[in-house]
Amino acid sequence: MDFAKPLAEPTAALVANDRLRVRYALMGSMALLAGIWIAWLGAWLLGWSIGDLGVRPREVHGLVGILAAPFAHSDFAHLMSNTLPMGVLTALTLYCYPRATRIALPMIWLLSGLGVWLFARPSIHVGASGIAHGLMFFLFLMGLIRRDRLAVATSLVVFFLYGGMLLSVLPQEERISFEYHLAGAVAGVLAAILLYRRDPEPPRKRYSWEDEEEESVPDGELELPRPGEVPVLWQRQPDGAEMGQVIAFRPRPRDDAPPPAGP
Repeated sequence: MDFAKPLAEPTAALVANDRLRVRYALMGSMALLAGIWIAWLGAWLLGWSIGDLGVRPREVHGLVGILAAPFAHSDFAHLMSNTLPMGVLTALTLYCYPRATRIALPMIWLLSGLGVWLFARPSIHVGASGIAHGLMFFLFLMGLIRRDRLAVATSLVVFFLYGGMLLSVLPQEERISFEYHLAGAVAGVLAAILLYRRDPEPPRKRYSWEDEEEESVPDGELELPRPGEVPVLWQRQPDGAEMGQVIAFRPRPRDDAPPPAGP
Protein backbone atom coordinates (compact mmCIF):
# COMPACT_ATOMS: atom_id res chain seq x y z
CA MET A 1 0.00 0.00 0.00
CA ASP A 2 1.60 3.25 -1.18
CA PHE A 3 0.94 6.64 0.27
CA ALA A 4 1.23 10.09 -1.25
CA LYS A 5 4.24 12.13 -0.22
CA PRO A 6 3.43 14.35 2.78
CA LEU A 7 2.95 18.01 1.97
CA ALA A 8 4.37 20.97 3.83
CA GLU A 9 1.08 22.82 4.33
CA PRO A 10 -2.14 21.42 5.89
CA THR A 11 -4.05 21.07 2.63
CA ALA A 12 -7.05 18.84 2.03
CA ALA A 13 -4.80 16.25 0.35
CA LEU A 14 -2.54 16.15 3.41
CA VAL A 15 -5.47 15.69 5.79
CA ALA A 16 -6.92 12.87 3.66
CA ASN A 17 -3.53 11.18 3.38
CA ASP A 18 -2.97 11.45 7.13
CA ARG A 19 -6.35 9.90 7.87
CA LEU A 20 -5.53 7.05 5.53
CA ARG A 21 -2.25 6.40 7.33
CA VAL A 22 -3.94 6.48 10.74
CA ARG A 23 -6.61 4.03 9.57
CA TYR A 24 -4.00 1.74 8.05
CA ALA A 25 -1.91 1.78 11.24
CA LEU A 26 -4.85 1.09 13.55
CA MET A 27 -6.24 -1.70 11.40
CA GLY A 28 -2.84 -3.38 11.08
CA SER A 29 -2.21 -3.16 14.82
CA MET A 30 -5.66 -4.50 15.68
CA ALA A 31 -5.29 -7.37 13.21
CA LEU A 32 -2.00 -8.43 14.80
CA LEU A 33 -3.45 -8.25 18.31
CA ALA A 34 -6.54 -10.16 17.20
CA GLY A 35 -4.35 -12.95 15.84
CA ILE A 36 -2.42 -13.18 19.11
CA TRP A 37 -5.60 -13.25 21.21
CA ILE A 38 -7.38 -15.77 18.97
CA ALA A 39 -4.37 -18.09 19.06
CA TRP A 40 -4.16 -17.89 22.85
CA LEU A 41 -7.90 -18.43 23.33
CA GLY A 42 -7.87 -21.35 20.90
CA ALA A 43 -4.97 -22.99 22.70
CA TRP A 44 -6.64 -22.42 26.06
CA LEU A 45 -10.03 -23.77 24.99
CA LEU A 46 -8.64 -26.77 23.14
CA GLY A 47 -6.09 -27.58 25.79
CA TRP A 48 -3.04 -27.28 23.56
CA SER A 49 0.34 -27.33 25.20
CA ILE A 50 2.15 -24.00 25.12
CA GLY A 51 5.44 -25.88 24.85
CA ASP A 52 4.50 -27.16 21.42
CA LEU A 53 4.39 -23.58 20.09
CA GLY A 54 7.44 -22.18 21.87
CA VAL A 55 11.05 -21.92 20.74
CA ARG A 56 13.21 -24.78 21.99
CA PRO A 57 16.84 -23.73 21.47
CA ARG A 58 18.89 -26.01 19.22
CA GLU A 59 16.15 -28.61 18.88
CA VAL A 60 14.78 -29.44 15.44
CA HIS A 61 11.14 -29.61 16.51
CA GLY A 62 11.63 -26.27 18.26
CA LEU A 63 12.08 -24.44 14.96
CA VAL A 64 8.31 -24.09 14.65
CA GLY A 65 8.46 -21.68 17.57
CA ILE A 66 10.25 -19.10 15.41
CA LEU A 67 6.88 -18.48 13.76
CA ALA A 68 4.48 -19.60 16.48
CA ALA A 69 6.08 -18.40 19.72
CA PRO A 70 4.72 -14.80 19.53
CA PHE A 71 1.18 -16.26 19.49
CA ALA A 72 1.82 -18.36 22.63
CA HIS A 73 1.79 -16.97 26.16
CA SER A 74 2.25 -18.76 29.44
CA ASP A 75 -0.84 -17.28 31.11
CA PHE A 76 -3.40 -14.49 30.88
CA ALA A 77 -1.21 -12.02 32.78
CA HIS A 78 1.61 -12.64 30.30
CA LEU A 79 -0.77 -11.98 27.42
CA MET A 80 -2.06 -8.75 28.95
CA SER A 81 1.45 -7.44 29.65
CA ASN A 82 2.32 -7.75 25.95
CA THR A 83 -0.96 -6.52 24.48
CA LEU A 84 -0.62 -2.77 25.08
CA PRO A 85 3.06 -2.43 24.04
CA MET A 86 2.47 -4.49 20.92
CA GLY A 87 -0.59 -2.43 19.97
CA VAL A 88 1.05 0.98 20.53
CA LEU A 89 4.41 0.16 18.95
CA THR A 90 2.88 -1.60 15.95
CA ALA A 91 0.53 1.32 15.29
CA LEU A 92 3.36 3.88 15.53
CA THR A 93 5.58 1.83 13.24
CA LEU A 94 2.86 1.42 10.61
CA TYR A 95 1.96 5.10 10.75
CA CYS A 96 5.47 6.57 10.62
CA TYR A 97 7.17 4.09 8.29
CA PRO A 98 4.52 2.20 6.27
CA ARG A 99 6.97 1.06 3.59
CA ALA A 100 9.78 0.03 5.92
CA THR A 101 7.37 -1.86 8.19
CA ARG A 102 6.58 -4.35 5.42
CA ILE A 103 10.13 -5.61 5.76
CA ALA A 104 10.99 -4.59 9.33
CA LEU A 105 8.15 -6.44 11.07
CA PRO A 106 8.75 -9.85 9.42
CA MET A 107 12.49 -9.32 9.81
CA ILE A 108 12.19 -8.66 13.55
CA TRP A 109 9.75 -11.57 13.93
CA LEU A 110 12.05 -14.11 12.27
CA LEU A 111 15.43 -12.88 13.48
CA SER A 112 14.34 -12.63 17.11
CA GLY A 113 13.08 -16.21 17.08
CA LEU A 114 16.14 -17.44 15.23
CA GLY A 115 18.45 -15.71 17.70
CA VAL A 116 16.66 -17.40 20.59
CA TRP A 117 16.89 -20.79 18.88
CA LEU A 118 20.62 -20.38 18.29
CA PHE A 119 21.88 -18.78 21.50
CA ALA A 120 19.28 -18.97 24.28
CA ARG A 121 19.48 -21.18 27.33
CA PRO A 122 17.71 -24.57 27.17
CA SER A 123 14.08 -23.83 27.95
CA ILE A 124 10.78 -23.01 26.24
CA HIS A 125 10.59 -19.38 25.11
CA VAL A 126 7.15 -17.94 24.28
CA GLY A 127 5.54 -14.52 23.99
CA ALA A 128 5.51 -11.44 21.76
CA SER A 129 7.85 -9.41 23.96
CA GLY A 130 10.75 -10.04 21.59
CA ILE A 131 8.84 -8.36 18.75
CA ALA A 132 7.79 -5.50 21.04
CA HIS A 133 11.43 -4.88 21.96
CA GLY A 134 12.41 -5.00 18.32
CA LEU A 135 9.81 -2.40 17.35
CA MET A 136 10.81 -0.15 20.25
CA PHE A 137 14.51 -0.21 19.29
CA PHE A 138 13.55 0.24 15.63
CA LEU A 139 11.50 3.39 16.30
CA PHE A 140 14.03 4.82 18.74
CA LEU A 141 16.99 4.37 16.40
CA MET A 142 15.08 5.65 13.38
CA GLY A 143 14.68 8.99 15.13
CA LEU A 144 18.43 9.19 15.76
CA ILE A 145 19.29 8.33 12.16
CA ARG A 146 16.66 10.19 10.13
CA ARG A 147 16.37 13.32 12.33
CA ASP A 148 13.22 14.65 10.70
CA ARG A 149 10.44 16.04 12.86
CA LEU A 150 8.17 12.98 12.75
CA ALA A 151 10.99 10.53 13.44
CA VAL A 152 12.42 12.54 16.34
CA ALA A 153 9.00 13.09 17.93
CA THR A 154 8.16 9.40 17.65
CA SER A 155 11.52 8.43 19.09
CA LEU A 156 10.98 10.68 22.12
CA VAL A 157 7.45 9.35 22.69
CA VAL A 158 8.63 5.74 22.47
CA PHE A 159 11.51 6.38 24.85
CA PHE A 160 9.19 8.10 27.32
CA LEU A 161 6.65 5.25 27.27
CA TYR A 162 8.90 2.21 26.98
CA GLY A 163 12.40 3.37 27.84
CA GLY A 164 12.58 0.60 30.43
CA MET A 165 13.01 -1.88 27.59
CA LEU A 166 16.59 -0.69 27.27
CA LEU A 167 17.38 -2.47 30.53
CA SER A 168 15.14 -5.50 30.06
CA VAL A 169 17.57 -6.95 27.51
CA LEU A 170 19.73 -7.91 30.50
CA PRO A 171 19.03 -10.95 32.69
CA GLN A 172 16.77 -10.01 35.59
CA GLU A 173 14.39 -12.84 36.51
CA GLU A 174 14.76 -16.53 35.84
CA ARG A 175 11.33 -17.01 34.25
CA ILE A 176 11.68 -14.02 31.91
CA SER A 177 13.31 -14.70 28.55
CA PHE A 178 15.79 -11.86 28.32
CA GLU A 179 17.27 -13.70 25.32
CA TYR A 180 14.05 -13.01 23.38
CA HIS A 181 14.26 -9.34 24.38
CA LEU A 182 17.90 -9.07 23.38
CA ALA A 183 17.41 -10.86 20.06
CA GLY A 184 14.44 -8.63 19.24
CA ALA A 185 16.43 -5.50 20.11
CA VAL A 186 19.31 -6.55 17.86
CA ALA A 187 16.87 -7.30 15.04
CA GLY A 188 15.22 -3.88 15.48
CA VAL A 189 18.56 -2.08 15.37
CA LEU A 190 19.57 -3.98 12.25
CA ALA A 191 16.24 -3.22 10.56
CA ALA A 192 16.57 0.50 11.33
CA ILE A 193 20.09 0.65 9.86
CA LEU A 194 19.04 -1.14 6.68
CA LEU A 195 15.63 0.47 6.11
CA TYR A 196 15.89 4.06 7.34
CA ARG A 197 15.74 5.39 3.76
CA ARG A 198 12.80 3.24 2.75
CA ASP A 199 10.22 5.95 3.49
CA PRO A 200 10.62 9.46 2.08
CA GLU A 201 11.37 12.24 4.51
CA PRO A 202 8.65 14.87 4.95
CA PRO A 203 9.53 18.06 3.05
CA ARG A 204 11.00 20.91 5.05
CA LYS A 205 8.95 24.08 5.16
CA ARG A 206 10.50 26.75 2.96
CA TYR A 207 10.38 30.35 4.13
CA SER A 208 10.02 33.45 1.96
CA TRP A 209 13.42 34.86 2.86
CA GLU A 210 15.07 31.79 1.35
CA ASP A 211 13.72 32.75 -2.09
CA GLU A 212 15.10 36.30 -2.03
CA GLU A 213 17.93 37.03 -4.42
CA GLU A 214 21.27 37.70 -2.85
CA GLU A 215 22.64 41.20 -3.36
CA SER A 216 25.87 41.35 -5.27
CA VAL A 217 28.77 42.68 -3.21
CA PRO A 218 31.74 44.33 -4.97
CA ASP A 219 34.99 42.48 -4.68
CA GLY A 220 37.03 43.57 -1.72
CA GLU A 221 34.25 45.50 0.03
CA LEU A 222 34.01 43.03 2.88
CA GLU A 223 37.76 42.48 3.19
CA LEU A 224 39.52 43.82 6.23
CA PRO A 225 42.09 46.64 5.66
CA ARG A 226 45.77 45.95 6.02
CA PRO A 227 47.42 46.84 9.32
CA GLY A 228 49.32 49.74 7.76
CA GLU A 229 46.09 51.30 6.50
CA VAL A 230 44.46 51.45 9.92
CA PRO A 231 44.90 54.93 11.50
CA VAL A 232 46.40 55.11 14.96
CA LEU A 233 44.19 57.25 17.15
CA TRP A 234 46.84 58.23 19.68
CA GLN A 235 49.43 59.28 17.12
CA ARG A 236 50.38 63.00 17.36
CA GLN A 237 49.54 65.20 14.44
CA PRO A 238 52.50 66.61 12.52
CA ASP A 239 53.38 70.30 12.84
CA GLY A 240 51.20 72.55 10.77
CA ALA A 241 48.36 70.10 10.62
CA GLU A 242 44.87 71.37 11.31
CA MET A 243 44.19 71.04 14.97
CA GLY A 244 40.85 70.76 16.69
CA GLN A 245 39.15 73.65 18.45
CA VAL A 246 38.34 73.76 22.13
CA ILE A 247 34.96 75.26 22.99
CA ALA A 248 34.79 76.83 26.43
CA PHE A 249 31.61 76.36 28.43
CA ARG A 250 30.58 78.85 31.10
CA PRO A 251 30.27 77.35 34.55
CA ARG A 252 26.74 76.59 35.63
CA PRO A 253 25.58 78.86 38.47
CA ARG A 254 25.09 77.20 41.80
CA ASP A 255 21.65 77.08 43.33
CA ASP A 256 22.83 78.52 46.68
CA ALA A 257 24.70 81.43 45.07
CA PRO A 258 23.38 84.92 46.04
CA PRO A 259 21.45 86.77 43.35
CA PRO A 260 23.33 89.44 41.50
CA ALA A 261 23.20 92.91 43.08
CA GLY A 262 20.95 95.51 41.50
CA PRO A 263 22.03 98.96 40.32
